[in-house]
Amino acid sequence: MRLPSRTLTVSFIFLTTLAFVLSAQDKQETAPSAPILGFSAPHATTEHQLESKFQSIPSPEKAREWHRTFTAEPHPAASERNTQLADFIADEWRKQGWEEVALRRYDVLHSRPRSVSLEMTQPIHFTASLREDADDVDPDTKNPAVSGSYFGYSASGDVTAEVVYAHSGNLEDYDLLRKNGVSVKGKIVLVRYSNPYSYRGFKALTAEREGAAALLIYSDPAEDGSARGKVFPDGPWGPESHIQRGAITYDYIVPGDPTTPGWASVPDAKHIAPEEARSLPKIPALPLSWRDAKPLLENMNGPEVPQDWQGALPITYRFAGAVKVHLKVDMDTSMQPYTVVEARIRGRELPDEWVLLGNHRDAWVYGGVDPSSGTASMMELTRSLGELKQGGVRPRRTIVVCSWDGEEYALTGSTEWGEQFADDLKRKLVAYLNVDESVAGAATTAGPEGLSFSPAAVASLAPMLVEASKDVRAPSGKSLYDAWRATSMRDAKASAPPLDSALVETRIGSGSDHTVFLNHLGRPVINLDFTGDYGVYHSMYDDHYWMEHIGDPTFEYHVALTRIWGLVTLRLANADVLPFDFGFNASALEQFLGELEHKNKSELKHLSLKRLHARIAEFEKAGDLLRDATARDLLSGSAAPEKIQRLNEQLLQVESNWLDPAGIPGRPWFQHLLYSSRYTYAHLEFPGLTEAVENRDWKLAAQQAGLLEKALKKNTELLRLARSSWEKK
Repeated sequence: MRLPSRTLTVSFIFLTTLAFVLSAQDKQETAPSAPILGFSAPHATTEHQLESKFQSIPSPEKAREWHRTFTAEPHPAASERNTQLADFIADEWRKQGWEEVALRRYDVLHSRPRSVSLEMTQPIHFTASLREDADDVDPDTKNPAVSGSYFGYSASGDVTAEVVYAHSGNLEDYDLLRKNGVSVKGKIVLVRYSNPYSYRGFKALTAEREGAAALLIYSDPAEDGSARGKVFPDGPWGPESHIQRGAITYDYIVPGDPTTPGWASVPDAKHIAPEEARSLPKIPALPLSWRDAKPLLENMNGPEVPQDWQGALPITYRFAGAVKVHLKVDMDTSMQPYTVVEARIRGRELPDEWVLLGNHRDAWVYGGVDPSSGTASMMELTRSLGELKQGGVRPRRTIVVCSWDGEEYALTGSTEWGEQFADDLKRKLVAYLNVDESVAGAATTAGPEGLSFSPAAVASLAPMLVEASKDVRAPSGKSLYDAWRATSMRDAKASAPPLDSALVETRIGSGSDHTVFLNHLGRPVINLDFTGDYGVYHSMYDDHYWMEHIGDPTFEYHVALTRIWGLVTLRLANADVLPFDFGFNASALEQFLGELEHKNKSELKHLSLKRLHARIAEFEKAGDLLRDATARDLLSGSAAPEKIQRLNEQLLQVESNWLDPAGIPGRPWFQHLLYSSRYTYAHLEFPGLTEAVENRDWKLAAQQAGLLEKALKKNTELLRLARSSWEKK
C-alpha cells in the first residue's frame, strides 16, 4: 500500500518512462503536445489549442461590468430585484448562444422580517440601532433598500430576559458555563462569530437544546474587525457597525425547502406543516454589530470569563450579571417563488453525459464577494464558452449551467433542482463544478504572492485539477500551479512548498450548492475560489466598492477563476476517458481512516478496522492498475471508441456506489458513505462510522464499517471488471 502522503504527480504518471514529459507541465508555457489526463495524444493536442483560444476570451473589463450589474441593488432571495436578475441572466445566456434556456420556479417557505428591535432594560437603557452606518465614499451604503439586522428562518418572538455570554455558542462553551454555575435556561444567549468556527444554524440549535429563550450573535473585532487590520473603507475588515446577516436553518439535517424534505417543491408538490419541519429553528435570533453588542457586554457584573473567551473589545468580558434585554422579532414566514435559471450547450457526441456548472445569485445585500464575484466569473465563463460554440466548437459532452436561487436560506434552489431531476443526474452527471464566491479576499493586502487559490474536490478529481492549474496563469504572472504552491507554503508558514497531494482539499463540508449533488445524489464535485483577508461577509459593505478598491481592483482574479473553471469544464467535457483517479482516491480514504483512528486511538480497542484498511488497499490497487492500463492504450492510440464508452459508463458508477439509500443515522437525506458535514458545516469523512465512534456506539460503528467495506468491495470488483473488459482484444 502506498503511503497517504504520496504526491499527486506520482498518482498520475501513467508510465514511468513519461515522467520527464509530465514534469514539463510545471513550466509556465505548456507544449502543445503535453499529455492531458484522459486524452489520447492527438486529442490532447487539439484540446490544448482549444484551451488556448478559450483563455484568450475572458476580460477583466467585462468581469467588472458584470460585477457592477449584479451589485447595483440589494437582491436577497424572493426579492423583486433577484427575480429581475434571473430574467437578465436568461436573456444574456440566449444572446451568448446557449441552448434550452429555462427558468425553473419553486414555491418554497421563505422568511423575511416585518420588524425587529432590541433594547437593554437593565441596568441602564440602551436601544440597539440594528443598522449599518453609511459612508460618503461609497454611495451604495446610502441605499434605502438595504435591510437592517435579521436572520432568515428565525422564529418570531417577544422575549425579555437576562443575557448570558456564551463565547462561540458551541457545546463545550455551555459545558464551561455549567462548571461556573451559569444556567442559560430561559435566558437570552449572546455568542460571537468566532474561532473555532461554527455555522450560525448550529449555534441556534445548540442554544435551543440548552433551553435558551433567544439567541444573539455578534461580530467581535477579534475575528473580522479592527483587531485584524484596517477596516472598511480603508481596508478589508468590518467596521464597528457591520452586521453579518444569514440564515439559521438546520440544513445540516435536511437542506432545501423546509416543507418538502427530500422532494422537490414543484407545482402540486406535497408540503408538510412548518411546525413539522426538522430544519426550522424554534427560538428567535438576531445578528448584532459589535457596536450594538458592546453595551450589553460591558454592563455585565458577573465573574470574568477565561482568557480564551476574551475578545478584542476594550472591556472585561464576563459570563453574565445585571444585564436584561427586551428582544422582539416578527418574521413573515410564507410561501414565495425562487427561480433557478438553467441553460446548456448540447454535446456533439455524448449529449446524455453532463458537466454541470453553478453559482448562486441571491445575496443578503449586494453580495460583492458572496456571490456576485462568482456570478461575474460565471457570466464571463458562459460568454467565453458561448463564443466558442458560435464559432462552431461544441464539446463532446453536454455542458449545463445554473444560476441558483435561495442558497443563502437553505441551499434551496440547487436542492430543489437536484431533487427534481435526481434520476437524470444520477445517470448522466459527470461532475458538478461549483463557485460560490470567486474572490473572497483582498488583493490589496495579499502581498507579492497574491490571494490563495483554495479549491476543494472529491479525491478522485484532485489530480486532474492540479494538472489543469499548470495551464492557467495567475495574476502574479506565475502559473496558477506555482502561485498555488507558493501561497500554500506562505499560509502554512512552511519552509518548503507542499507536495501536490496536499494542494487540493479533499475534505468537503457543507454550506454551498455542491451539497445536493455530492451528499444526496452521489456525484463528484469541485469547489473553486481565491481567498484572503475578508471581514465584511454578509454585510452591507460587501459590495462593488469593496471589490473594486480592496478585493480585486484589476478584476484579474475574477478572470483567473473563470479560466481554471473553464479548463476543468472543457477537460471533463472533452476527455476520451473520464479523468477519475481512483488510486489516489483510495490513498485519501486511507488517510481519512488514519485520522479517525488517531483521534480515537484510546477507544478503538472496541472496534477492529483491519478489514476496512484491507478493502481500501484492494481498491487502491485496482484503481492504479486500471488507470495505468487505460493510459497505455490511450497513448498508443489503440483504444476503440466502443471500449472507451463502456469504460466511462463503469467509471460513472463508482461515485454512485458510495451512496447508502438509508442515509446517515439520524440524517437520512445525507446518503454518501465517504463525505458529509458536521452540524457546524465542517467536513466529516466516513460520517456514519465517525459519528458512531465519537458517540461510543460500537454496535452502530461496526455496522457502518461493514457498509464501507461492502461499498469498497463493490467498487473494487467494478474496477477489476472494467480493466478486464478493457484489456480484452
